[in-house]
Amino acid sequence: MSRMQTVTDKLAIGLSLGCAIHCLSVPILLAMLPGMTALQLDTEAFHFWMLVAVLPTSIYALTMGCKQHKRYRLLLLGLIGLSLLVLALALGEARIGELGEKILTLIGGAFVALGHWLNYRLCQTQNHENCACPNSE
Repeated sequence: MSRMQTVTDKLAIGLSLGCAIHCLSVPILLAMLPGMTALQLDTEAFHFWMLVAVLPTSIYALTMGCKQHKRYRLLLLGLIGLSLLVLALALGEARIGELGEKILTLIGGAFVALGHWLNYRLCQTQNHENCACPNSE
């Protein structure tokens, strides 16, 4: 596994978890800390820019991992998750409501994170000559 793929897998997992934490914590923080409303974390622009970061990172890391371990179901898991994230942003709160948007985003983020986690684990277990895995010798 290349060093870049390792980094992007970890980054994509972190971004997916960041999305989930954002969806769950922002409403609570906004209710508890009225000063947080000035940050505008609840706008659609935040979702758009998170998706701009998640899409290329996830596609790159999962594609590189699948080239190495040939388990294309992980790429499928990631693509399902990314599709759900795009769908949540495209439909938006106006069409599917706030709850629908959150559900799609959380399920999509979970699929993406699961795909990256499994991809990362499989790549760690591979023993290739050109592997830049931290635990390879």
